Amino acid sequence: MGSAPVRVVIADDDPDIRDLVMYKLTQAGFDVVAVSDGASALAAIESDPPRLAVLDVMMPGLSGVDVLRRLRENDVTREVRVVLLTARIRDSDVDAGFEAGADDYVAKPFSPRELVHRVNSVLARSG
Repeated sequence: MGSAPVRVVIADDDPDIRDLVMYKLTQAGFDVVAVSDGASALAAIESDPPRLAVLDVMMPGLSGVDVLRRLRENDVTREVRVVLLTARIRDSDVDAGFEAGADDYVAKPFSPRELVHRVNSVLARSG
């Protein structure tokens, strides 16, 4: 018997990007839950913490960075690995993401294959 697939939550308000990321991660063997905004991401992560979340930085309501900060403040979700996905790639934006506790940062437009590699890399580093 193999182990259960690793659960990943994806949050992006762009349905095309969300579907693409969901497809590539599902194809790579992950159990993917996809949501369209930060509040839904926070609810999905808190109700059943995944090993990793891919969060778009620019979402209506709670941004990916807002969600990340809340995850890091909560004992139940503190260890969830987070990859931020964003079109904002100025050094100050990247620094803000890492200061909030991001494990990695992927700039849009991105290669779906690269994103899968980054997700696997973050999971490998976290044990």
